[in-house]
Amino acid sequence: MKFFIDTANLDQIREAQQLGILDGVTTNPSLMAKEGITGQDNIINHYKAICDIVDGDVSAEVIATDFENMVKEGEVLAALNPKIVVKIPMIADGLKALKYFSNKGIKTNCTLVFSAGQALLAAKAGATYVSPFIGRLDDISTDGLDLIEKIRVIYDNYGYETEILAASVRHPMHIINCAEIGADVMTGPLSAITALLKHPLTDLGLAQFLADHKKGNS
Repeated sequence: MKFFIDTANLDQIREAQQLGILDGVTTNPSLMAKEGITGQDNIINHYKAICDIVDGDVSAEVIATDFENMVKEGEVLAALNPKIVVKIPMIADGLKALKYFSNKGIKTNCTLVFSAGQALLAAKAGATYVSPFIGRLDDISTDGLDLIEKIRVIYDNYGYETEILAASVRHPMHIINCAEIGADVMTGPLSAITALLKHPLTDLGLAQFLADHKKGNS
């Protein structure tokens, strides 16, 4: 399973990279705004800075919602760095843009996916990644993990190469559950990833080892 971090915060991206398990980054306009990154030139430079830190794919989202301007924005983003994945919303013109970029050999991430039907359309259009938002589904009392399972079955049935990118991951059990049911990628906050490190028995065991070592050297 690939681990992506969902942020535009460079310090958090560096920290995740230093852990040695980071495979990529996902961003969106909201995350950029959260870091105070506004204006097209600043956003472009921030994407370049992210690409300088990570080794893997970096999803960069278009703002336009019509085909022509999605293509224009996406081509600008894709030209920044080979690591850039153009993030496209699941709408009719977005589907056309996914196909356009797929034919051009440009990587894409179909975002705001909330149903198996949407995921099927994205795969048929040639999306590199499809991003079902499991946390947002949980928020409305719908099982986000059930959607991951359905997409996995559909993709395996027909051999689609589109990778399932579990998005809106909120906590460590989301990550474990997604790994169990076959999501190819997860993206979430650094806190959810680092929470996987923690276990009380690890802490107790390490404390005991250190105490025994101190006794043996006293």
